[in-house]
Amino acid sequence: MDLENLIGSITKNDQELWLMCVMVGILMCNIVYRVTGLISLTCFDCYAKLTKLQKMEWNNRGFSTFHAFVAAGGALYLLIWSDLFVEGSESMSSRKSVLSDSILGISIGYFLSDLGMILWYYPILGGLEYVLHHGLSLFSIILSLISGQGQIYILMVLFTESTTPFVNLRWYLDVAKQKNSKLYICNGIAMFLGWLVARILLFIYFFVHMYLHFDQVKMIFPLGFYSLLAVPPMIAVMNIVWFWKIAKGLVKTLAKAKHGH
Repeated sequence: MDLENLIGSITKNDQELWLMCVMVGILMCNIVYRVTGLISLTCFDCYAKLTKLQKMEWNNRGFSTFHAFVAAGGALYLLIWSDLFVEGSESMSSRKSVLSDSILGISIGYFLSDLGMILWYYPILGGLEYVLHHGLSLFSIILSLISGQGQIYILMVLFTESTTPFVNLRWYLDVAKQKNSKLYICNGIAMFLGWLVARILLFIYFFVHMYLHFDQVKMIFPLGFYSLLAVPPMIAVMNIVWFWKIAKGLVKTLAKAKHGH
């Protein structure tokens, strides 16, 4: 089946669910952004001393952390605990549910919100690699949501968002001048291990799974099929580059801590 026929088969209920979930994702980002600012002003003395742009980034990282828990938690449940992707006669690549559609829709809302802020404040929130990462993520998620195909692989990639809280905590501790704290060192180790598991080893499993189920993967409509062959390797390369930077940073931090003692 080609993309035109897939789009033609979309029901009004599907469209309403997707639109609602995207709007929920955008609204979630907006609310958490504001709540993060209010809570931080009350609970963290350093927040009031930050510049306007630092406060903006602080709040932005608040909703990216919140989305990470929603997306990674939803992906983990669907991939491991639900029976949606249990081996069976039906093709893995064509399975979907209301919950999987909802998670993808909410994530589209998040990536749209975050990409909008990245472009508006460019390059403060991230350079071209972040624009590319968010652009590729949006393209892949939207394609999978509209077609209902390849959602198992999109959810695997969404689980990599589980590393985001560690990345954000590192930034928070940095601007709070806590780089010499034990929490900073422990978070650095956790970020290294989390990245290794969720963005390196998981991607190896991702490609092995695709290879073992390639007869089913080939049944995906052409644009989806070629996107599945092209986009994940690009994201994997970015993950490896970032992992190398994280590893170098961790070695530097541990060496500094050892020297300090």
